[in-house]
Amino acid sequence: MNNLVQPIARIVAIGVLCATLAGCAGLNIFGQSKITEEEIIPAEELYDKAIEQVEADRLLSALKTFEKLERQHPYSEYSERSRLMNVFIHARTGQYDKTILSADRFIALYPSSPDVPYAMYMKGAAQYNQIKDITRDQQSAEDAIATFQQIVNNYPDTRYAKDAKERILIAKDQLAGKEMSVGRYYLGNKQYTAAINRFRTVVEDHQTSTHVEEALLRLTEAYLALGLVNEAKTAAAVLGHNYPSSDWYDEAYKLLQKQGLAPEVSQGNWLSDR
Repeated sequence: MNNLVQPIARIVAIGVLCATLAGCAGLNIFGQSKITEEEIIPAEELYDKAIEQVEADRLLSALKTFEKLERQHPYSEYSERSRLMNVFIHARTGQYDKTILSADRFIALYPSSPDVPYAMYMKGAAQYNQIKDITRDQQSAEDAIATFQQIVNNYPDTRYAKDAKERILIAKDQLAGKEMSVGRYYLGNKQYTAAINRFRTVVEDHQTSTHVEEALLRLTEAYLALGLVNEAKTAAAVLGHNYPSSDWYDEAYKLLQKQGLAPEVSQGNWLSDR
């Protein structure tokens, strides 16, 4: 019997100890109470503090203060302002992915806010700033174009629309440059059909690009290599019509002249109506 009593007594003792420890969870080893809940600070006070930190260029500290404001006062008017300031701080510190995420979050939470165009512009700028050179993937350029186009379409009277249009042109020129880079590669490797497809994309989809002149010359060159004389003559003719003083046209003209040909628009050709 005694053998049974001792294990039971130990179990009871452990239970009492556990209960005691649980009751003392709010005490540290010095007998002082631990803070189990975050001290609640008025939203306005937190917001003012964060703005002061921004003005002092203590941006990371400001970000933490804004995050605290959102956590403690998620439904206050200051929370909306705080989330917009998060977009600004992430952009200012070059955290482009976080800028995009915080902008999307703001737009989703406050779709009717007058600050949506600003948030959208900051998102587009973050995408734009991540555009890589033309030898690499151009997804950021495509994303930036899509975002800036939304601004132009939905908020044409805002101050952001004009800059958005300009950045769209630059981003599209980047996409055209990528197509040219790939097209030149194919042309150099005598993959003429693949090259033509790339150069046609530039001429058809990026007509405001600075690469159109060269694309028309390369089309002339690729068509001649395939023996497609009419297409080559038309490409050179379109180049000469639109850019008569271009060095690219001079080169295209010489390519045709070597084969006893001259620029001429052939009806029914995909370029004839351009």
